[in-house]
Amino acid sequence: MSGGVDSSVVAALAHAAGCEAVGITLQLYDQGAAARRPGACCAGADIRDARSVAERLGIAHYVVDMESRFRESVIDNFVDSYARGLTPVPCVECNKTVKFTDLHALARDLGAEALLTGHYVQRLPCAERGDAHGELHRAADPTKDQSYFLWATTQAQLDYLRFPLGGLAKTETRALAQAFGLVVAAKPDSQDICFVPGGDYAAVVERIRPELASPGTIVDEQGRVLGRHNGIHRFTVGQRRGLDIGGQAEPLYVVGIDAAAGNVIAGPRRSLAVAAVRLEGLNRLGPGDGPLMVKVRSMAPLAPARLDGDWLLFDTPQYGVAPGQAAVAYVGDRLVLGGTMVETRRATAEAELSNA
Repeated sequence: MSGGVDSSVVAALAHAAGCEAVGITLQLYDQGAAARRPGACCAGADIRDARSVAERLGIAHYVVDMESRFRESVIDNFVDSYARGLTPVPCVECNKTVKFTDLHALARDLGAEALLTGHYVQRLPCAERGDAHGELHRAADPTKDQSYFLWATTQAQLDYLRFPLGGLAKTETRALAQAFGLVVAAKPDSQDICFVPGGDYAAVVERIRPELASPGTIVDEQGRVLGRHNGIHRFTVGQRRGLDIGGQAEPLYVVGIDAAAGNVIAGPRRSLAVAAVRLEGLNRLGPGDGPLMVKVRSMAPLAPARLDGDWLLFDTPQYGVAPGQAAVAYVGDRLVLGGTMVETRRATAEAELSNA
């Protein structure tokens, strides 16, 4: 129970169904800092909201201090990724470690039959293996679907997890919160990474690793100097704003980051085209055959693709695929086949694709 409307409604649904529900809130970072800003989760006022909901429902509620674990597994990884020129997805790391590993273990220790969360995804019975083994599917409401952030879930975790909101629209969730009389019914959704106030991730990076705020060079794809920057952590592949380079024949984008040299590489939009991603460390969730669709960013549309050995080849080039992000594969447009962190390859020539 993060203190938001989604997990609060899940607790209310479980209680209404006659389950012996226990609410667990993870304190993930400094409560004092978080209490001074709205839209956070797992700290400050949000812990008080979760406790208030539990009291309203008459269920047990526990707050577990996971601040050290969260810093080591999520925040430090977030900062280190930017130092290496990558664009991390901290929600994936949080789900993979703190929530679906540590919280999963805690639920088991408490003797719980299942772990329920407020994620907008669906766990459906596996057609080939029956009800005992679940499949991960996209949410019924595609605008709220969170399956991109859950690709690292293991089959054992999925079999223990339940996602009661996966078949609902957010308006329906809020209506349920109102019907249950929950104080969070009208609480706004957080728009930021929970530990990044106001979306200023560069400030978080610099506070932990101040040496990263070092000036460097912006170069073109041939290595010619175009300008200067104030730290590679302020840039991500596909970015256009912030380069501040004028007098070019066409708009420039960040097409690469050379962390070792401290260089940001700029080029035209066509240089962002990615024809394939290498499948290294693919986490595969259950069986599945059929046409593949792939997401290469959380807000990107599904794109058709095909497997070729260790490579996933796109039918049409994808743009702005940043190293450190994930490629999540779906069978059709619903069933999550699996995912991996990606290594990209540019679409330059047909011969290059055929040799990929």
